[in-house]
Amino acid sequence: MATSKPFIATSFNYTPLEETLAIKPKGVPLQIGIPKEFAFQENRIGLTPEAVGVLVNNGHEVIVEHQAGVASHYQDKEYSEAGARISYDKAAVYQAPLLVKSAPVVAEDIDLIQMNQTIISPVHHSALETAVVEKLMDKRVTALSFENLKDDNGTYPIVRSMSQIAGGALMLIAGQYLSSFNKGKGVLLGGISGIPPTKVVVIGAGIVGEVAARNALALGASVKVFDNDVYRLTQLQNNLGQRVWTSVLEPRILAKQLKTCEVAIGALSNEYGRAPMVVTEAMVANMRPGSIILDVAIDRGGCFETSRLTTHENPVFVCHDVLHYCVPNIPSGFARTASQAISNVMMPLLLRIGNEGGIDEMIWRNLNIREGIYLFKGALTNRYISQKFNLKYTDLSLLIASRG
Repeated sequence: MATSKPFIATSFNYTPLEETLAIKPKGVPLQIGIPKEFAFQENRIGLTPEAVGVLVNNGHEVIVEHQAGVASHYQDKEYSEAGARISYDKAAVYQAPLLVKSAPVVAEDIDLIQMNQTIISPVHHSALETAVVEKLMDKRVTALSFENLKDDNGTYPIVRSMSQIAGGALMLIAGQYLSSFNKGKGVLLGGISGIPPTKVVVIGAGIVGEVAARNALALGASVKVFDNDVYRLTQLQNNLGQRVWTSVLEPRILAKQLKTCEVAIGALSNEYGRAPMVVTEAMVANMRPGSIILDVAIDRGGCFETSRLTTHENPVFVCHDVLHYCVPNIPSGFARTASQAISNVMMPLLLRIGNEGGIDEMIWRNLNIREGIYLFKGALTNRYISQKFNLKYTDLSLLIASRG
């Protein structure tokens, strides 16, 4: 019996095929709304007139609410001359598909927010409300937070800038309230020749602690830094370029140093949730009368047991003869500098969003921006918020991968 030869169809082709890559979409013009803030004592604005001018010259439209920048000493005329459209109607500003807010979304914003809108704003986890998150989910909002926005270098540029402003402001504030006219101890921060230097205790070796320590040292103060992260303490010393007294957070050592200091700064925080409370009321009671506590972590609960929220209008209170400065959002007190720092990040980001073809394309192509997304078309993509409010969590990467 003859053996049949194998049959090979001519349609078979084993030549490797060229990979088909996704075509980058053309850039799209953006319509950006900047409302005037009324919550959280917010004085900052997300874009300066100079940044608006760059966006307008690149084909984007910017709508600014009347007097939105006045608290940062930016006038409507400056925005108008930069090419922005000034609106006296808040609702008209909220009609823009993309909102840039310098304060978190609050309940009063909800009725004005549109379906499928994109919002770039801060998120204060301690002040976040379940109802607000649920309403944003119902409106299928895509939301990007300032705090978790990551750049191509893997850092958080807005957090870093705001921390630098807060750290730089602390010594100015401390010096003001150590004055006898402000019920302080009546000592000059840093001291002069022949007089022992002012003692400053910094709890937390992050950016705020580092900048505060650098400024205190520049004034001639004696600085002691506490943190449980030894790597951070080492990094702080390297960045300062000199040896600084450092220690891990051992209660007895901390209590001893607080007892003899004039200024105590609380700059500890967790990535999410409440800040570690490491200073007890008994420790505060043993501090010198007229000394001052500046609790920068108050927006996350505070590092001192005696801390409670204060305002820019009434920034201090006295407990156990110790002044407490517990104002959240310190950078808002230096609104023009803070606005410029935010704008320096926002303007290039918005240009990239436009060049990429919109926020959806930007999220698809840029891994770093995904860090800041906590809502994507109504789906909650932040695990901490979902656990805090017992809301459904959806992995952003799965949403991106499943797009049609």
